[in-house]
Amino acid sequence: QVQLVESGGGLVQAGGSLRLSCAASGLTNSNRAMGWFRQAPGKEREFVAGISGNGVITSYAESIKGRFTISRDNAKNTIYLQMDSLKPEDTAVYYCAAAQRYRYPTINRSDYDYWGQGTQVTVSS
Repeated sequence: QVQLVESGGGLVQAGGSLRLSCAASGLTNSNRAMGWFRQAPGKEREFVAGISGNGVITSYAESIKGRFTISRDNAKNTIYLQMDSLKPEDTAVYYCAAAQRYRYPTINRSDYDYWGQGTQVTVSS
């Protein structure tokens, strides 16, 4: 049984930082791409960042490039999203996802096979 469990969300003021974590268990292929998506109220779920199975290749949405950093620790089966210089428009539920069929990060929601339950990030102005 695959489980992706996010943690680290919360309320922060604009300009602040948060670090999200996603602990994975039960994945058949641990050396595959993973990613972060987010969904704001009334909006579609959107790609935020992705990372290759070996952690070398990363991909970011333009809206967060230079402010967020994705990383992974395969020994701990965990990925992270360091979010700096947060803005009110970053407010959303953040989801971790695993793309078992891909070694390299992909921006397409349909490429991800498993999803976490989400963690709320709220940025106040």
